[in-house]
Amino acid sequence: MENSREDGWRVVESEIVIETPHLRLRRDEIELPSGKRIGPYFVRESRGFAVIFAITPDERVVLVRQYKHGVLTSVLELPAGAIDLDEGPEACARRELAEETGYVCEAAGLEHAGAFFTDPTNSTTRFHLYIARNVQPLQSQRLDETEQIEVSLATFAELRRYVAGGTIEVATHVASIYYVLDRLGRL
Repeated sequence: MENSREDGWRVVESEIVIETPHLRLRRDEIELPSGKRIGPYFVRESRGFAVIFAITPDERVVLVRQYKHGVLTSVLELPAGAIDLDEGPEACARRELAEETGYVCEAAGLEHAGAFFTDPTNSTTRFHLYIARNVQPLQSQRLDETEQIEVSLATFAELRRYVAGGTIEVATHVASIYYVLDRLGRL
C-alpha cells in the first residue's frame, strides 16, 4: 500500500493488527518528507462517538456516572457513546441519550454544536457534540451489559463547579461543557 499525503507523509505499508468489537488497531510504516522511514506507527481506528449536553426545561443538565475500565473507576460526565456501524452521529446522539438516561428530545431540540478530533496523533476518532434542549425523562434506561449508569441533574452553576473542581475530569467532557456554556453565554 502506498498512500501519499499532500503534506509529504507517505504510508508505505499498513496492516490491521487488532480487530475486536472494542478496538481496531492499525500498524503503519511511514515515510517522512525527508525520506526517513518510521514504524511501526500504531493508529487506533474508530467511527467516533457523540457527546450530548442535554438540558431539561428547568435548565438543569443531565449527567451520568459510570464505571470506565480504562481508569478502573467511575466517572461523572455527559451522556455519550460510540457511533454504531449503521448510524450517523445525530442518530447516535439520540440513541445514547435515551438508552443511557431515559431522556429524549424533540427533533427540533437537537443541535449539532461541532465535531472535534480526540487524539489526532494516534487515532482517527472524532467526537460530535450535540446540545439537546427541553429533554424529558420519557422512557426507562436501556443499558448495555457493560453499563451501570446513575443519572443525575446539575444546574449550570453546579456544572461549572464540577468542572473547575475536578469532579468532572474526562477531557472531552470538560472541553464540551466549557464549549457549550460559552456558546450559550453561561460561562
